[in-house]
Amino acid sequence: MKSYRKELWFNLPTRRGFVNITPQVEECLRESGIREGLCLVNAMHITASVFINDDESGLHHDYEKWLERLAPHEPVSEYHHNDTGEDNADAHMKRQVMGREVMAAVTNGQLDFGTWEQIFYGEFDGKRRKRVLVKIIGE
Repeated sequence: MKSYRKELWFNLPTRRGFVNITPQVEECLRESGIREGLCLVNAMHITASVFINDDESGLHHDYEKWLERLAPHEPVSEYHHNDTGEDNADAHMKRQVMGREVMAAVTNGQLDFGTWEQIFYGEFDGKRRKRVLVKIIGE
């Protein structure tokens, strides 16, 4: 069995945002040479997420509104976590809802997705460098 590991780095200029990282993950798969196996993609930061869904701008807008209703950024004084001087308690909660990682099957050297499925990086406390791990195992 072969194993492949690569870190992808992101630095969004905004506090929150979603980035389709499917092309970068597919490039990792090509580099790995693995034809059959599993591909793990996970956010290596506690205020960012990786998830699979449709690349449709209306859906991303809906996510933004829904997440802000679930865990509003302000008032920052409403969160005990922010008593430490931080202002990102909401980002931790948004990450918890959207998830830390995804796993995709690899079949015939391709990510084995359903219709419309894509991999996204979700940022909830941006304006700084963060990384995503891609780990692929198989034959």
